Parts: sequence; C-alpha cells; structure tokens
Amino acid sequence: MKKLYLSAMLHSRCKQLFPLISFFLLSSFAAFSQVTISGKVTDSTGTALPGATVVEKGTTKAALTSGDGSFTINVSSDKAILVVRFVGFQTVEKAAVNGMSIVLQQLESKLEDFVVVGYGAQRKKDLTGAVSVVKAEDIQKRQVTTVAEALQGQASGIKVRSAGQPGSEAQIQIRGLKNLSDANPLYVIDGLITTANRDFNPDDIESLQILKDASAAAIYGSRAANGVIIITTKKGKNGPMRVEVSAKAATQTIPRYKLADTNEFTKLNYMAYDNAGVPRQNLQVQNNTDWQDVAFRTGNMQDYNASFSGGSNNGSYLVSAGYFDNKGTVIGTNFNRLSLRVNTQGKKGIFTIGENLAISYAKAKEMQGNPIVDVVRLLPTIPVYDPANPGGYGYGSEANARTFGTNPLAIANLQNTTNANLRIRGNLFSELQFLPSLKYRLNLGLETSNDHYKFIRKVGNWTLNQPIDPSRLIENRAQFFSGLIENTLNFNKTFDKHTINVIAGQSYQRTNYELIGASKLNMLFNPSTGQYYDILDQGNSALANGYRLRTDLISYFGRLEYSYADKYLLNAVVRNDASSKFGSSYNTKTFPSVSGAWRISKEDFFSSSFINDLKVRASYGTLGSNNINEYEYQAIINTFSTVVFGPGQAQQPGATQVQLANSDLRWEVLTQQNYGVDAGFLDNRLTVTAEYFITNTKDVLLNYPILLTTGNDGGNPRVNGVTLANRGFELSANYREDRTAFKYGIGLNVTRLKNEVVDLGYGKNKTFVGNTVTQQGQPIGMWYVLETDGLFQTQAEVDNYKNKTGVVIQPSSKPGDIRFKDNNGDGQITNDDKAIVGSPWPKLEMGLNFNAAYKGFEFTMDWFASFGAKVFNGPRSVTDRFDDNSNYRKGIQPWTPENPNTSTPRAYYGTTLNSRGDIDRWLENGSFARMKYIGLSYKLPSTVVKRIGFADAQVSISGQNLITITKYTGLDPEFSNTSIFEKGFDYGAFPNLRTFTVGINFGF
Repeated sequence: MKKLYLSAMLHSRCKQLFPLISFFLLSSFAAFSQVTISGKVTDSTGTALPGATVVEKGTTKAALTSGDGSFTINVSSDKAILVVRFVGFQTVEKAAVNGMSIVLQQLESKLEDFVVVGYGAQRKKDLTGAVSVVKAEDIQKRQVTTVAEALQGQASGIKVRSAGQPGSEAQIQIRGLKNLSDANPLYVIDGLITTANRDFNPDDIESLQILKDASAAAIYGSRAANGVIIITTKKGKNGPMRVEVSAKAATQTIPRYKLADTNEFTKLNYMAYDNAGVPRQNLQVQNNTDWQDVAFRTGNMQDYNASFSGGSNNGSYLVSAGYFDNKGTVIGTNFNRLSLRVNTQGKKGIFTIGENLAISYAKAKEMQGNPIVDVVRLLPTIPVYDPANPGGYGYGSEANARTFGTNPLAIANLQNTTNANLRIRGNLFSELQFLPSLKYRLNLGLETSNDHYKFIRKVGNWTLNQPIDPSRLIENRAQFFSGLIENTLNFNKTFDKHTINVIAGQSYQRTNYELIGASKLNMLFNPSTGQYYDILDQGNSALANGYRLRTDLISYFGRLEYSYADKYLLNAVVRNDASSKFGSSYNTKTFPSVSGAWRISKEDFFSSSFINDLKVRASYGTLGSNNINEYEYQAIINTFSTVVFGPGQAQQPGATQVQLANSDLRWEVLTQQNYGVDAGFLDNRLTVTAEYFITNTKDVLLNYPILLTTGNDGGNPRVNGVTLANRGFELSANYREDRTAFKYGIGLNVTRLKNEVVDLGYGKNKTFVGNTVTQQGQPIGMWYVLETDGLFQTQAEVDNYKNKTGVVIQPSSKPGDIRFKDNNGDGQITNDDKAIVGSPWPKLEMGLNFNAAYKGFEFTMDWFASFGAKVFNGPRSVTDRFDDNSNYRKGIQPWTPENPNTSTPRAYYGTTLNSRGDIDRWLENGSFARMKYIGLSYKLPSTVVKRIGFADAQVSISGQNLITITKYTGLDPEFSNTSIFEKGFDYGAFPNLRTFTVGINFGF
C-alpha cells in the first residue's frame, strides 16, 4: 500500500516539475511566481477523503489527496481557484489559501438517474441506445421464484411467460423473435456473466437494466442477440450497521376447468355410443370422482430475508441471507432455496478492492406427467383406488372406462424426481485510479454448481394397458464450472464542453460441465417403512453413463462515448469474439455498433415552457449468437456397434458415425437499427420514450431434416439456413406527481412487434409443424388448418353442398356434422383444403402501472394486456370431441334434432371429420387483460416503531393474477410453450396461479 501511495506522490511531483521547467526555460522570473498550497479534504462528518482530485481551474495542474485527505499543489498565483472532485460528492470550487480545509457534501442523487450499460454506467439522460430500467422494489413486491417472472408488464418490448410450477424457469423474450433457439437473454450479475435462475434470490437486487438494441448490448457481442439483463446486487451504504428483515407468506390456487360430473357425463357418453351404433360401456356410475380435487391443492409460499450492512468512505459491507419455500398447487411438487450473499468493498488511496459472493442451495421436487391434461382425460366414473390393478390405483378398464389418462395421484406416488444443486458464484475485483481520468479494473469471476438428479420408479401402474415394469433408480451427479477473467481500462476526461469516456478490455471465459450417472432395476422394498432402498448398491442390471463438455470464449472489446455541450452524443462499440463452438475457419467474429443522439432542448433556438427535455436517437449495430451445443461441428462416433468378420464369424467391436456433422457452422449475425425519441414535459413530471427498430438475423442456426438414406441416424445436423426479420414499435410514458401530500404515478408501455421469415434456406419455401406452417414472407408458425362453416341442419343441406361441377362435397356427413370449406374446389375435404387462418403472435402488448402514497399508505396496481393472437385450445380439443373417452365440458350442448341451435356437432363415438385436431374449431381469441399485481402497504408511524426498537416497519397485503378479462375458454391465455413453431398451442400448459400474500419488513 505504501508503494502505491509513493507512486501517486511521485506522479504528483513529476506533474509539478514539468511545468516548472517549462516556465524556467521561457522566462526565468516566472519561476518565482509559483505558489504552494496545502490543505485537507473531508466529508461533512470530518472523515478524510483519500483519492479526491484537486485541480487548479483553467489549468492542467492537479493533485490527489493522500490517505489522511491532505494535499499539496503548486498553483499559478495567490488568486487561483481550486476545483475539488470526489465520486459520490458534490464538486466544490474554492479560492486557494494555504492550510485550507475543504468540506464536500455527499450527493443525494437517485440510483435510477444512472444506468449500468456494461463495463460502466451512464446518466440515464445521456443514453443513445434502447435501455429499460426496472426498479428493484417493483420486482421484490411480487411473490415470485425467479427474476424474469416479475418483469411482465414492467417495460416495453419485454414478453414473459411463466411456467407456474415450483422452481420452474420463466421464458423471457426481448423485442420479439430473433432466431429459432428461443434462448433467454444474457444475464450479467455484478459483472459476472451467468444466469438469474431459480437459485438466485430476487431480494438481492439493487438495480436492473435491460439492454434491448444492438448498440446498447454490443459490448457483450456474440451472447447478446437475445438481449442483455444487467443486475446489480445490494451494497452497504455509509453509516452504522443497518439491519433489515422481511417476511412474506402466500397462498396459491390453480384455475380449474368446469367439467361434467357422473350424471352429465353418463348421458353424453351414452349418446355418443348410441349415435355410433356401438355397445355402451359398463360405466361405474356409483363413482363421482372429481379428478381436479385429486390432483390439485392449495399451495403456499414462505419467503424470509435478512441483511446486515454498513460502511464508510473507505469501504462498505453487506451480508444477507434468505429462505424460500414453495409447496406446489399440484400434489407431489415442492421447491425450496437457501441463499447467502456477502458483498464488500474497501478503498485506500488510489486502490480499491471488493467482492460479490453468493452461495445458494436449491431443491425441487418436480411434477410427474401432466395432470393439467389428465384431469380432463380421466372419467368421473373411475375410482381413485382399485385393488385389482398393480399398485392399487384406479385408471379405467376396457369394459368400464376406455381411456388412457393418467391417474395423477398414482404417478405422483409411484414416481419421484428431485433436482438439487449447490451453487457458488461471485467475483473479486480490484481497481487502480492511476490518474483522475484513468482507471484500471481487474475482474475475476467464478461460478460452480454441484447438481444432483434422482429419479425413482416404484412398482405399480397409473394408466390403462401399461406394462408392469420393475422398480428403477436413476441417479446423476454433475459439476458445472465457469471461470471469467476480465481486464478493462477506463479513460474519462472533461475539458471545456467536451466529455470523453473510453473503455478498452479483454475477457476470457471457460465453462466445464461433467456428468456421471448410473441406474439400477429391481430396487429392494422395505415393508416396515413402505419405502424402497434408494441407493445404487441395491438392485441389479446396472448401467453407467457420463460425459464431459468444455467451452472457451475469448474476447476483446472497446467503447467510445463522446459528448459535446451535453447536446451532441456519440457512442461507438466494437467487440471481437472467438468461440470454441465453431471450427477454426469460422470461430472468430467482430461485432461493431454505433449510436448517436441530439438533445434538441439544449439548442439556443429551442424555447418551450412545456417541454423540458427533448432528445432524438439513432443506432445501428450487429450482434451474434452461438446458441448451439458443444462440438456440433465435429462428427459423432458411436463405439457401441459390433460386426461379424472372418471365417470363424467372430463378433468384433466397431465404431460408426451416426450423425452427419457440418464443419462449416458459423455465427448467427443479427443487425439492428433503432430510432428513438426521449422527451420530458411539465418539469419532467411526464416522460415519454418512443422507439422504432428493424432487426434482421442471417445464418440462423437450425437442425435441418435430411433423409436417413444419407447415413444420418443420430438426429438432424445443425446448419446455418434461415433469415429472419423483426420490426416493432415501443412507447413508454410515465407521469408522477409528488408536490403534495398525496403522491402518485402512472406508467404505460406499449409494444407492437412483427416477425417475418425472409428465407428458409436450401431452396425450401415452407415447413410444417403440427397445425402450423412457416413460409417465406409470413411470421413463424401460422395456423394452417381446415376451415369450418357451421353445422349441417338437415340431410338436404348435406346433399346440396356441392362444388361447381355438382359433386357432393361431404356425402358421408349427417345432420349435426360440421360443414367444411372446400377451398380448392375439388369436391372433397382433404389436407389440400387447409388454409392459413390466423397468427399466434399478438399484434399489441401493453403494461399499465399505477402507484399512490399518502401518509404512510402505499397502493400499487399493475396490469398487463395482450391483443390479437389466435391460440389453439388443446384441452378443449379433448373435452369437445366425443370420438374417444374423456370427460366433457360442463354444460356442453351437442347438436340433436331437438337442440339444433348450437355450435357443437353431434356426439359420435368414432372417427369423423368433426373430431379432427387440425381444424379451426379449436382456435380461439387469445387476447386478454390481466391484473398482474395489486398491493397495499402501511408504514407504521415512527413514534410506534421506536418504542419497540425499530427504525421503521411496514406491513403489506397483495394479490397476483386475481382478475383476467378474456374470451379464451382455457385455463390461462397467458400460457407458455417451448416449441418455437407452435407458440400459440396450449397443450395443457401449467397456468399462472392466483396468489394472496401478507408481508412485514422492518429495519433498525
């Protein structure tokens, strides 16, 4: 430390000698006009501020304060003015007097005035790219497992779909679809490139920024194509130790179908069998099982957090711990998490060192099967238990209930899957402030996770015609390691009206993943406990497996920020990445971007009492994506093959290439233009931001289907083949009123997106997946089905439904059957009559946020809405078909001669056009508006809390997903689907849950 201090002093002395020599050479008498000034710089409490910059105004003469805050500087005359600066404090100008004392006042600036943009921060008002800021309190007020779940409706251009289950990961999409991997955005937490998955505690967040356009995200190059979310965790603040505690308890309920009971089901089922002319089932009408009562339950959440923090001008510390537990709304599901965080920082002179360390342990007991669909498929006449079946559970029979639904209680009890992981992640950083304008930073990041997967299958059955399988145990243990080394140099200088900030850096990250697993059959059963021995030294038929993966990424990057007179802003970024996921000919790529802004409101010609700030922005940049698995450019060799050779026909070991490899794999390259306007009105109480962007992604990576005759037997090889376009408009408007005792704020964000397939590659112009078609010039996954045209009411209508040549189009139909459109006019209904009938993508999405405060009370309400999507109701395609055995919707009215005024065709147990799954009968309007959150809190009066030793205390109640306005008849229009080509297909997705929460937090 003394060497560092000496270095700083020598540097200061050298800077003093150089101008002295110059003056002596020019004019010897001028040397005697130098004046030496000494002094001390402290804060308002008298604490010394080492490392403060002292500059003679109008010159380059400068000095740094030493460890005790003292300084010495030679100035030009006894009338010199000193300018004193220190980060986090107000700048002071004061006449130079020997022995002077300078007191700096700490800035009261708000965190949201600054935005973290990757390897640095900018004033929010100076942004030239598209960046959204989400306040930490808006995330933490919601009762969620992961960060992403809390972002829905909080910012424009952000689309989130929660998986709903305990410990599940939400899908988040920034500015629409840019590739076919549908990967989540890149997360950067305290400078560590990682993920904010289920083992990250959202309560640790201090600030969150979303980098949406290429110019803002280009500093992260090849991993930023899906956007970047930068999270800064909480740090200690100046002052004595502060203790903060929060506790929340929540109950959760799952939405339910309205299904027929035994009486209604029996009537409809007999009708379907009678219309088909087949013998009725021998239904067990003495049973009336509500399978939703069997599968679903009231869930609950517990969330406890405590932190201890403090600091001074020389350092800060924060230690926090959290416990989270979620009992799921589906039987047999649970998730819990323990988390610990330690963030510290210390400063001595020009040297700063700090660390951010997080340790977490998370364990999830996962859902078995899909009870969201099974409760529909199972009949109310089936009992929950049946001693005649292996395992003793009811699931129907050929004579009494021919259905292949799964008994949810049986599968939950007979199968158990747990996933647990211990994760350690954090970074150690150090900084050297060589000059007031020059700083070096070393960032060392580490993330490691020990994962434990365990699956046990007990003896017993849960569905009809299931073979009797032996008990089985599968256990995998894996280790993940990621190491990061970053070196950055930052130059920041202001002179006259010019401000320049330059960052240059190097980054290297290596990830390793190793897995070893084994399985056994016929595990031993302990009759005294009723459990199986779940250790791998039991059972037989042992199998072992394992693999090891490694990825390397080395990068060089730089950014230039320039501002003139606070009205002309320029930002240029370049990053070069080299990735081991590609072959040597294609593994390196450079990603540049440039953006600029003009603050019109700073011009002399601009004068408005209504508009306080007006800025226009434009940017253009490129990003990359390498969202593929390791080694995909290399051939895969299977060593398990054997062959018979020689006169003795002996079996010999062999090896064969089972999957064709593409050695020419290269980066996906995304280019984006962004045009924005930022404006402030009414003393900046009203702020408006509008964005328009155009995105193109070339060389999109996809698995291309090829014939097995080519020798490919290990899956479709990866290629670069598709070109996608994506464009959209975003609008954000926020109004706040805080001039009176009643304070309130209103925020509105609107997003309009459109994706388009420009080229499918390799001469293809269409690709079909399920009930969708993807073709050039159209969005991905458009609905491609047969079109219906009402019901036939009489036999005459059937007979008279002909094409132009007089051919009866549906001669086998009966009154009550669906009439289909013969789009190609060939006189029959075939797949050639299918047409594009709608888009699964919403035309418009919006969020509405309202908050108000008055005398300790705070009220918050957040809405999210989506309009224009057409979605496929998978569960209704089960309940309304009548062609097989499943339950029916309560109150459904199939066509009969006595009830012709209905849209539901006649009940018929058998195959007809009515029951096809590829018809527009199952498509519905997916528009909805949902109150995502409503909450009320009360801050207890200080006179009350001080009596019990607290500095402050607050109680709160809240609800989530309480109101949904929609025409969609499924459980939830806001469902999640992992298939990129079937985003609008509700296959029985886990719905969003209704949550009621009470909480308390206090500090002292």
